Amino acid sequence: MSESWQSISKRKKDQQTSRIPKEWLLPAESLPPPGTLNVLDIPRKCGILDEQDLKITENYDATALVEELATGRLKSVDVTRAFCKRAAIAHQLTNCLTEIFFEQAVERALALDDYLDKVGSPIGPLHGLPISLKDTFKIPGYDASIGMVVLAFKPATSSSTLVDLLINAGAVLYCKTNVPQTLMALDSHNNVFGRVVNPLNSKVTAGGSSGGEGALVAMRGSILGVGTDVGGSIRIPAMCNNLYGIKPSWQRIPYGNQQGSGAPGSSALALPASAGPIATSMRDFELFLRAVAESEPWNVDPDVAYGLWDEQGFSPSKTDIVVGLVRRDGVIDPLPPINKIIDETAAMLRNQGIKTVEMDITPLLSQCQSLANAMFGIDGNNFVFDILESAGEPLSPWLQSRLRRKKAKSLEQVAELHAKKDELRRKFLSIWKDEHGVDIDAFLCPVAPHPVPEIDRWNGVSYTSSFVLLDYPSGTLPIRPLNATDLAGSVPSTPPLGPWDKANRELWTNVDKKVYLGTPLCVQVVAPRLQEKRLVEAMKVIDDAVKAELASTGGKARL
Repeated sequence: MSESWQSISKRKKDQQTSRIPKEWLLPAESLPPPGTLNVLDIPRKCGILDEQDLKITENYDATALVEELATGRLKSVDVTRAFCKRAAIAHQLTNCLTEIFFEQAVERALALDDYLDKVGSPIGPLHGLPISLKDTFKIPGYDASIGMVVLAFKPATSSSTLVDLLINAGAVLYCKTNVPQTLMALDSHNNVFGRVVNPLNSKVTAGGSSGGEGALVAMRGSILGVGTDVGGSIRIPAMCNNLYGIKPSWQRIPYGNQQGSGAPGSSALALPASAGPIATSMRDFELFLRAVAESEPWNVDPDVAYGLWDEQGFSPSKTDIVVGLVRRDGVIDPLPPINKIIDETAAMLRNQGIKTVEMDITPLLSQCQSLANAMFGIDGNNFVFDILESAGEPLSPWLQSRLRRKKAKSLEQVAELHAKKDELRRKFLSIWKDEHGVDIDAFLCPVAPHPVPEIDRWNGVSYTSSFVLLDYPSGTLPIRPLNATDLAGSVPSTPPLGPWDKANRELWTNVDKKVYLGTPLCVQVVAPRLQEKRLVEAMKVIDDAVKAELASTGGKARL
């Protein structure tokens, strides 16, 4: 008789727990009482982290840590051990990890310290820096189960391309992070490891599919994590956890030899996913993306486009940048707090001397979501259902009402979808100039049409998946927490635009809106295809302007 999925899950969880040193397990008195919403302060109070651990994990971003590590002022073994400890604590509070390899990470850190002592220079641009990875990345000797029971206890025998690249750049890999079953959900729950809990507010979602990465970085159990995104799976967890997150164009970061939920090669027929960073500071994006570009990844992954960092678009400055404002996509109208944060951000930019331009691109943008949805499901989801059913594994809650077996699309139908996509991309080229012919450097829009919702209530992804279809690099930028004044306002009295818009309105009319208090309000920034430097520089200008404006007004935007 084959082993039940419940038994496999228990064995996997037991294995996971055995890899956490006993002295890093939270004492009973440090565990949050039932009903605790925010657990961000527990690592500092639990007594497991000493003063050096706290300093390392709280006082630096990744860029600052790399500077200290490269000179030897900080030892990689101390930095690695501190983040391993904090990741262990974060996991016990949020269930954010899958694979744990702390012991091997410490050994790697010791070797890097020895190298620096002997050679006198760092091994690469990420020398000694601990980096966490989404579960999709393959590391020899460890599973990449992506939350599916049938893939548990089947360790990888080779590395993902990006894993080798990061190691060659000097990074220390120490854990992988939790995801939704099949990667096809926006709330990170699976039957192998369970649900990721949002550390800011346990009543709302941590997002998906890089939800474990978002929770871990929010807890500062990682200072720089790598997720993947094919519908919003970096940008959505970044929004849920008050972080910065970037989805590059798909040909920018090596994606080879990752574990997916589709048949091998199928993503080339649909919409390819991108790998990208989740971080606590804007400048860490340049650190990561520059390190990847300088490794010349096009020599090891045939899908990666050539382009050193300084060739990935120009660098707009505060004095001449033009920022477009895209307020709606014509599929789902944003709820009041989302409209308000776009208004506030635009006003803050103008108050800081930055030019903004209104962009009504709904005639084009409204075509993206239905086309993206059609391309996501070209195989009718049959491959993933075959895998799940082979283990008798049920669908997770978010997927139960959303994922169905369907008839796979024919070659002619797939070709027609790609023809529509290509035509839409051509039409979108015209949006990057205003009516006077002035170049628009980047544009702002919502990450989602609603605030961070309750568990399993994330609605549509039209504001994120559209830029997967278009292959535009885009990133989440936190602005401020949602407060009581943001709960004012109502949905329009006019009929909904469609079923997605109707469901979105229910996140305002069929909910206790107080659940949104304190959750992050963010914006999304978008740039043209394969222009990641342009995106990062635009995001920096916007981020700096927002921070300067909030500092000058005591944290309140001037509309």
